Amino acid sequence: MPSADPLDTAARLAREYLAGLARRPVGATATAQELRAALGAPLAEDGVDAARVVADLARAAEPGLVASAGPRYFGFVIGGALPAALAADWLSAAWDQDAGLYVLGPAAAVVEEIAGGWLLELFGLPRTASVGFTTGCQMANFTGIAAGRHAMLARAGWDVEDRGLHGAPRVHVVVGDHAHATIFASLRMLGLGAGTARRVAADDQGRMRPEALRAALDSCDGPTIVCAQAGEVNTGAFDPFEDIAALCRDHDAWLHVDGAFGLWAATSPTRQAAVRGVERADSWATDAHKWLNVPYDSGIAIVADSAAHRAALTTRADYLVRLGGDTRDPADYVPESSRRARGFPVYAALRSLGRRGVTALVERCCALATRMADRLRTSSRVEILNDVVLNQVLVRLRPPNGDADAHTRAVIDRVQRDGTCWLGGTTWRGKGAMRISVSGWGTTEADIDRSAEAILRAAG
Repeated sequence: MPSADPLDTAARLAREYLAGLARRPVGATATAQELRAALGAPLAEDGVDAARVVADLARAAEPGLVASAGPRYFGFVIGGALPAALAADWLSAAWDQDAGLYVLGPAAAVVEEIAGGWLLELFGLPRTASVGFTTGCQMANFTGIAAGRHAMLARAGWDVEDRGLHGAPRVHVVVGDHAHATIFASLRMLGLGAGTARRVAADDQGRMRPEALRAALDSCDGPTIVCAQAGEVNTGAFDPFEDIAALCRDHDAWLHVDGAFGLWAATSPTRQAAVRGVERADSWATDAHKWLNVPYDSGIAIVADSAAHRAALTTRADYLVRLGGDTRDPADYVPESSRRARGFPVYAALRSLGRRGVTALVERCCALATRMADRLRTSSRVEILNDVVLNQVLVRLRPPNGDADAHTRAVIDRVQRDGTCWLGGTTWRGKGAMRISVSGWGTTEADIDRSAEAILRAAG
């Protein structure tokens, strides 16, 4: 009897999982020990039928899956994958294109070019900017800062790609006091040093203070990179880009914007004011897997100076066939050479949504975040710590008596174990808080109301 087709098996199991996503507990239900027992075994001498491997994997992994693709996952800015994006991602895996060079996958290279142009248009960024499709916003930040490092040192007469950093002029890096951890990771990997960054004071929502930035820039005596933020990870707040961009121009500094999820506010008429002036930056980073709701492995790096972008990332070797002319080699704009064709899901998501659909997705999530805050405020024991300007809600739970930090942590634990929704904890300005992120295309008002009830119930 012929064996089952592993692709048919995978498709059937995937559809079954997606069909039950809204009904299952949002958090994983198995412990690490249980998962090791179910998945682990000595590697056999002989192989196992492919369809059986797929079926066994799905069965054993299922209790350890988090329903982050579902409508009530609020732990991080994770929204699940749009149907068109998910289907295109399946095709990407089946086509198995190496999207590093045009000659390896012409369709993959062209679709990145087209999708990149659409993104520049949606974000209101310079049409001449170059776009790279990275693994995530970590490497998108890396790419933007790498381009800045190249440009700033080139202005000082130093070729960092050829000569390295030993003996180079010092590159000053200035960041907001609430800069995301991926900025510091990028500085480590680029040899600039996470500990050398000058932190600039922020206001009570995490926004960089322009007067503090001016003082920091006045003290920088050489090549300088400023890292600003669109969407503080806890509050969703935006740095004042018009003031920051003007200061960077006055001080001949490179301005990089970490817009992992906040840059998408540019697509919304009701939120565009928050990013006014962001187009005056030199580089930008964002995540398509956040608010565009495509599968993972989908960061976006954008650089206004395309030559600096390529100079910082391009790899050359005699065996790497480059056609030149009007063809575009995607590897010139990202840190990797061999890479999956990330552009296909982004292209599919954008086509399936259109301009109005992207706008509606962002605005609906923001409205749902406001609804969540309003529902929780009905309890006198709930304090909303942030101005809900985007999709983030910071919640602190007051106990009848005792430690509010401990009580907030306990409520988070109860909510996670309850399974109605999933959210995480954080510390904001020294206070323990519950962090709620709303970014899923499938989340409805009913999901928000049901989740708010679960949170209030857990708060007692």
